[in-house]
This record gives sequence, C-alpha cells and structure tokens, in this order.
Amino acid sequence: MLHHAVTIFVSAFLLFQVQPIIAKIILPWFGGSAAVWTTCMLFFQMALLAGYLYSHWSTSRLAGKAQATVHIALLALSLAVLPVAPADHWKPAGGGNPTLQILALLAGTVGLPYLLLSTTGPLVQAWYARAMPGASPYRLFALSNIGSMLALLGYPTLIEPLLPTRFQAGVWSGAYVIFVFLCASLAWRARTLAVAPAQEQSIDQPPAAPPPFTHWLLWTGLAACASVLLLSITNHLTVDVAPIPFLWVLPLSLYLLSFILTFDSEGWYSRNWYLPMTALALAAMTHGISAETELDIPKKVALFASALFICCMTCHGEIASLKPHPRYLTSFYLMISIGGALGGLFVGVIAPTFFVNYSEFPIGIIACAILILLVQWGDKKSLLHRSQGGWAWVVASAATLAMAVLLVQHTQKSSAEYRTLVRNFYGGMRTADYGQEGDADWSRKLTHGVINHGEQYLHPSRAREQTSYFGPNAGVGRAIHSKDRDKPQKIGITGLGAGVMLTYARQGDHYRIYEINPLVVEIAKKEFTFIKDCPAKLDIVMGDARLSLEREQPQAYDVLHMDAFSSDSVPVHLLTREAFHLYFKHLKPDGILVIHISNRYLNLQPVIARAAQALGKPSALIEDGGDEDLGYYGTDMVLLANNRQDLEKPRLKGFPAPKVVDKVRLWTDDYSNLFRILR
Repeated sequence: MLHHAVTIFVSAFLLFQVQPIIAKIILPWFGGSAAVWTTCMLFFQMALLAGYLYSHWSTSRLAGKAQATVHIALLALSLAVLPVAPADHWKPAGGGNPTLQILALLAGTVGLPYLLLSTTGPLVQAWYARAMPGASPYRLFALSNIGSMLALLGYPTLIEPLLPTRFQAGVWSGAYVIFVFLCASLAWRARTLAVAPAQEQSIDQPPAAPPPFTHWLLWTGLAACASVLLLSITNHLTVDVAPIPFLWVLPLSLYLLSFILTFDSEGWYSRNWYLPMTALALAAMTHGISAETELDIPKKVALFASALFICCMTCHGEIASLKPHPRYLTSFYLMISIGGALGGLFVGVIAPTFFVNYSEFPIGIIACAILILLVQWGDKKSLLHRSQGGWAWVVASAATLAMAVLLVQHTQKSSAEYRTLVRNFYGGMRTADYGQEGDADWSRKLTHGVINHGEQYLHPSRAREQTSYFGPNAGVGRAIHSKDRDKPQKIGITGLGAGVMLTYARQGDHYRIYEINPLVVEIAKKEFTFIKDCPAKLDIVMGDARLSLEREQPQAYDVLHMDAFSSDSVPVHLLTREAFHLYFKHLKPDGILVIHISNRYLNLQPVIARAAQALGKPSALIEDGGDEDLGYYGTDMVLLANNRQDLEKPRLKGFPAPKVVDKVRLWTDDYSNLFRILR
C-alpha cells in the first residue's frame, strides 16, 4: 500500500508541477499572451486522456508480464527526452496563430514523460485493486489530487520566487528520474497480479453489473462542464490582469481540491448544501459578467474563484456519487478525462475560432445549470423529487431560463455596440464610434479586452491629432520632442494598436513598429487612417517584438517606445534585464528608451527601477494627468538613457527616478514575480 501511495503522490506532484514551469518558459516566445496557458492546458488534458486510454488498454488487454514489460520500456524511453527545457529552435519566426506550434513544442519536449505520469493514477489504482481485493482504490485518487494541489500551490509561493526558471526544469527532471524508479519497481512487482479482466471476479460473487449508459454520459458531461468553467474563469482573470502563475494556479488548485474532497469521502459533498450554493454561485457569476461596474482585483478573484469551487464541488460530487465497481475503474477515469479534454478543446480551440467574444464563459454557466437539473431529474432520491407539488422544479427551471436570457441579452447587447468584433489566439478586439456623427468630437476607439488601445477623431480636420495615451505631455511625446526635430528621426515602437503614435511621424522620419497580432494590423488599416496618412517611411514587423529585435542588426533608434500590452496585461519578457540590454543595443548613444507602465492592477515602477539600477542607466518617471477635453488619458511612463544629460533637456528636466522597492527583485529571463507587484 505504501509503495502504491508514494508512487501515485510523486507522479501527481510532478504532473502538475511541470505545467506552470513549462508554460512560464515558453510564455515569452508567444507574446506573453494569456492564451498560451489555455493552449498548454489543452495539451495537458489531451495528454491525460491519452494516458488514461493507455491505462485502460493495458489493464484490459495485456497479461501481467506483458503489461509490466511495456510500461517499464516506456518509462526507460522517456528518460531520453530529459531535461524538459525546450530548445531555442522551437521559438516562432513570426506572427499568426501559434496554437499548433505550442502543441508540437509541448509534445516534443515534455510529451512522453507527461503521458507516463498521467497513466500512473488509474494504472496503479488498478494494480492496487487486484493486489488488495475488497479494498477501495478510490482514496488513492484523492491522494493523487492532494499531490497535484500541493505542486500547484507550492509553485507561486515557493518555487517561482526562489528558483530560476531553467533550474526549475532541471530539478523537475531529476525528480522524474526518481519517479521512473518507483513506478518501474511497482510495475515489476505487479506483473503477477495484473490478471485478465475475466478473472477479476470471484466465482463466489455475482458479476458486477456494468454502469448504465446514462452514467457514462454524465461522467463525461459533468467533467466537461467543470473543465469549461475552469478554463473560462482562468481566461477571464488573466486576460484583464496578467498571465501570471498565481492566476493560473488558483483556479486549477480549487478545481483539484473539489476532486480531493469528493473522492476522499462521501461526507464532503452534500446535495442539500451544495445545490442552493451552486444556484447562488451561478447567479453571482452571471452578475459578475453582465454588471456594468468593473470589480477590483480582490473582489473579482474572490467572486469567480469561490463560484468555481462550488460548481466544481457539485459537478465532481455528482460524478463521485456515480462511481462504478472497481472492475470498471479505468473506464470511469477514461470518461472523466474525455470530458476534461472536450472542455479544453472547446475553450482552447473552438471558442477562439468560431466566437467573436468570450461566449464560452456564459455557455459554461448555462450548461452547468442545465446539467445539474438533468442529474436531479434522473435521480428519484434527489432533493427536487422530494419537494412537494413540483414547485421546486418550476422555480429551478425558471431561474435557469432567466439566467440564460440575461446572459444572451448581455452578449447580444455588448456585440451590437461595436462596429467590429473579432477574436483570435491573442484575444478579442473591437471598435466602436462615440459622439455625434459629423461633430468635431466624433471618435472611434479600439478596445482589446477591456482596455482602450487607441482612438481617432473622425472629423477630417482632427484625424491626425494625438489622442489617448500619446499626448504631447506624456513621456513618449516629451522624449520625441526633446530630440532635434529639424532632423529626420528613427522611432521604434512595440505594439501598433490603432496607430496613434504615427501622429508624431513627419516627412523624412522612419517609423518601425513591432506587432505580434495580425488582426491588430488588419483593424488598424481598415478602421483607422493613421497608417494610410503616415508621411514617414513605415515598417511593420510581424512577430514578438523581443524575438524580432534579437534577430535584427542594431537599428540606431532615436526613441524606442515599449508599448506592448495584451488588454491590460504587460508581457513579462519585455521587462527583464536581458530585454533592457537588447533595447539599448538598438538605441543611438543619445537615444531614449520609453517604457509605458500605466496599469490598473500592476505596479511596474519598481520593476523598471531595478532594471535601470542594474544597467546603471539614468531614469525619469513622467506621470501625466492627461486632459479628457483634448482626448488625452493619464499615463505613467519611465524614460531611460545612456547619459544623464539626455534626460536634462527642457522637456524632460525635473522628473524623479522611479522608486526601488526592497521586496521587488531584479527581473531576469530566469526570474520574474508578478504576484509581488499586484496592486
């Protein structure tokens, strides 16, 4: 028993520890988009499904010695791919949808080890059930989820703050070798126990009845529903805040905790408590999506995280109540993994391809309500069946219908407000017109997530006015005007947005913009005229800005403006020490680096202060209050230069340096911690 428990615990710990490690390593390669995590989750769910398929096949089709031989051979083969850190040749060369490339990278880097780790739970439980007739193997499933949750919770609190990312991958690879030894020795011991399925049932016992077909459907449907809610809530949080491990790990940990509790003991899940709580949770999420007011971080995280936990407890509690005889154990886990994979496929591939907004979240809420009602309908012992007069069914059905109508109306209303509504791997974007047509203040805005990414006045006389974050008193405006405007300037910009920065361009200038999202370029050309009216030479370089700069010869920029945002999220890899070294490689000796740090949720000032300190570069924090009457927003930008005198010119003089904060360490390609700078 101890050997089984240790093997399952170690495999589960490694299974979920590698997820944030590998995702954080490749996150910078694909623009720092929150969708990288969703794609990684899709891969992990598909690999888990493949592992459960293998477990079901091997326990039902292979004799004991053959099963042990095959598994030990695969374990030995998996050691050949260690360590699991991806090589540089996996880095993308340009823009576009990188979903297939991410899936291929993960398959080639961590695919076989992850597959074998995912087989351990059902395989070892099957071995245990055969070695210990009459003992329930399902508590081992709860133990595996404890190991998974400890791995996830330990990452943002212990692993990420203390260990460099590449070192994390090395330590994980060493621990995987230990797992291979544990699992191979257990397989060797079990080779005489893994008898054919027909021999599992004692001749003195009646044969175990197969589960009804409706149970198979419910195992899959409930698991898929929980998976959709997990991934859509994670998307909802990370798109508008930041794609940070904490906001990946918290929802996934709560998801796993629900598995732990519901499979450990029947006492953890009570319909009498959780059905009313689930109704409240679904209503709260509906309100959180459709409410006009924006919640702050603690309230938003608390609302959606607690609602996710309650819904997962209900979905997984109902699954656990339908557990079959141990003879059908691997089939049971296989259907659960199919449900999880279907949920991941829906959120990670189908939704970005076919939906123009984040409709998968409302769909998940409505599906959860309907599915729970169907479960209660099919169980004559349920609370709703015990209610007198059928009023409980009427109320529950009416509440579900009202919630669905509210979510559909909200989705339709939000869609009708916009001229353009599009979505791809990098998120959802939309444009809308504001003001009275023909008026001087009539304008068009580009929104990514919930953040304005540029605005243009539509009256011809104002079409080239500076707007939004790029007014003349903002840091980038001051930097450009501090240079000799009688000479041509070369300006580099990361992030195109609507193209407002091109209002600074003049005849003879050279502007070079780095943009990873092809939809942004398409919208900027179709919906705005900044690109068409640009008098300067203009290059638009597709792909991640940092990877593009790494491949280029020094560009000798007068000003390099780092303005890459995904909604309100800043790609971490653009703010590391190595990134700043790269930026100065592309600046003239008297060039100025401008970092746009305006953010609702993250205090980026100490991060830039640490980088300036490490590089020995003078810096200035320019906080511009903006002027709404003139269309300017308040901004915070930090300027860095090679020499102090470059920041002492009239337009730049007198601004303080950003403050160093003791708890915020220097960010490098191997270390960053967004959790430390959450407001």
